[in-house]
Amino acid sequence: MDETTAPAVTTFTFGPPQAEAGGVLTIDLGAIKANWQMLRRRVTPAECAAVVKGDAYGCGLEPVTVLLYYAGCTTFFVADLAEAKRARVLAPEASIYVLDGLPPNTGPVFAENNLRPVINSLAELAEWDAFVAGSEWRGGFALHVDTGMNRLGLTIEEAAALAPRVQSEHHGLKLLMSHFIASELTEHPLNDQQMRSFRDIRIMFRSIPSSIANSAGIFLGPSALCDMVRPGVALYGANPNPGQLNPMQPVVDLKGRIVQVREVPSGATVGYDATWKAPRASRIAVVAVGYADGFSRAASATNDKRGGEALVAGQRCPFVGRVSMDLLAIDVTDLPAGAARRGDLVTLIGGDLDVDVVAARLGTISYEVLTNLGRRYARIYRSAAG
Repeated sequence: MDETTAPAVTTFTFGPPQAEAGGVLTIDLGAIKANWQMLRRRVTPAECAAVVKGDAYGCGLEPVTVLLYYAGCTTFFVADLAEAKRARVLAPEASIYVLDGLPPNTGPVFAENNLRPVINSLAELAEWDAFVAGSEWRGGFALHVDTGMNRLGLTIEEAAALAPRVQSEHHGLKLLMSHFIASELTEHPLNDQQMRSFRDIRIMFRSIPSSIANSAGIFLGPSALCDMVRPGVALYGANPNPGQLNPMQPVVDLKGRIVQVREVPSGATVGYDATWKAPRASRIAVVAVGYADGFSRAASATNDKRGGEALVAGQRCPFVGRVSMDLLAIDVTDLPAGAARRGDLVTLIGGDLDVDVVAARLGTISYEVLTNLGRRYARIYRSAAG
């Protein structure tokens, strides 16, 4: 799709009005576009696809897909058929691969929507062959070869045995792919081992385009790029190289609304199970965001364990007590009086508290933080125009 034909993108909002919402989630579409374009330049002449599974990592499959399609992305990866059908409406000429493979008896759905399954087993391949033979559908598929993940995909031995038949019959195979186990650990020996195993398989499938690199895999060097890369989390601002400077632009900003600021005497507890006791007379801001909004209970704090943090009036302030279903509490005692007031918005993700910092504090990864972003927020999509 020619980028010059893209419709103008304007700022728009989903969900409740901002004034009525407990939280405001801003997603920078311009940053997503810039991240994809940077990766595309980095991997040229390989193709840069886009992974939009998990509702585009929580950022919204529809706005992200249409944005990248008109920016020039011609290949998308999703998890299942439901996501694929949504993406097809928005990217009518793109190649759309379904990573979870071929559910039983769904061949007609793939054909009707011009979708491509990622074949993950000999059983799926046999069913796909039977469907193609009976329908004369020639839309194509990807073949996933397991090079060590032991999750999905044909074994190396199965792929090697299949190669002569695929080569002689052409078979509709459009892409040969595998998946890194530990690409974020750049020095991990499994990376080189997988690349060598995949190289040996690629030789058997000459003329078939190949792909192994995810977001972090892109940064493992030219031998990882193959013919196509499949960035996912990096598009959405997470660091594909933990421990190094993040080359991606931040995408997500989450703010929660203060519903009450209360004085808590020394020795009083805050929240369920009385896990946090005020060591001094404290001022606590209660914010209308909780685990029902996707903000994990793992951000809870005790007197012995630090939890999450928020930026309040430009300063980091610690969570106190349990994160509950709809609320969390923040210690704002050290802020000037009046710096935190009812109705103010505090930053939960954004600025110094980027998605990787928040994930580390929760004891998880940025993927989980992003894909858990809730639906009760007012969602603001910042314009990508220009």
